[in-house]
Amino acid sequence: MKIALDAMGGDFGPPNLVAGAVMALHDYKQISKLYLVGDSAKIENELRKHQCNDSRIDIVHSTQVVDMSDRAWTAVRRKKDSSISRAVDLVKHGDADAVVSAGHTGAAVAAGTIKLRTLPGIDRPGIAAVLPTETNVFVLIDAGANIDARPGTSSSICVHGLGLFTSCSPLQESDRRFGFAG
Repeated sequence: MKIALDAMGGDFGPPNLVAGAVMALHDYKQISKLYLVGDSAKIENELRKHQCNDSRIDIVHSTQVVDMSDRAWTAVRRKKDSSISRAVDLVKHGDADAVVSAGHTGAAVAAGTIKLRTLPGIDRPGIAAVLPTETNVFVLIDAGANIDARPGTSSSICVHGLGLFTSCSPLQESDRRFGFAG
């Protein structure tokens, strides 16, 4: 899997995100490429701290960051060289399979919607969060993405969530359960 990580997102930016990336590369050999997107000097500094020179890492420089106070759609349109915009571009151009961001959720959703579009019949994207339990995992769909979702939006997100969970779940089919809280 090829992943684009918004290395500038979140409250703590590159120090925590690069540390997590190094741990992920150690633990998940199925990651064939990890794009660290952001200020290359800051990213390289963090990689040196962790003595990491993994050949699967590719740094993609960006000059802008979406701040938490920025309006999502405006930021994506005006900050075209932001780390989240550049990360989504990697998926758009086929270089990465997925984007991971701990930053501005609205900007991540806006960038994906503007640059990648949605599937036919889908008005709005939903956010999926995989959460562990004592004995299993569960996928929480639409974890805060739509504050004014219509019934059609909710049902289409449920269908796509079920598809995501089915394709990614380590559980046997007989152990899978699906519920809707409306």
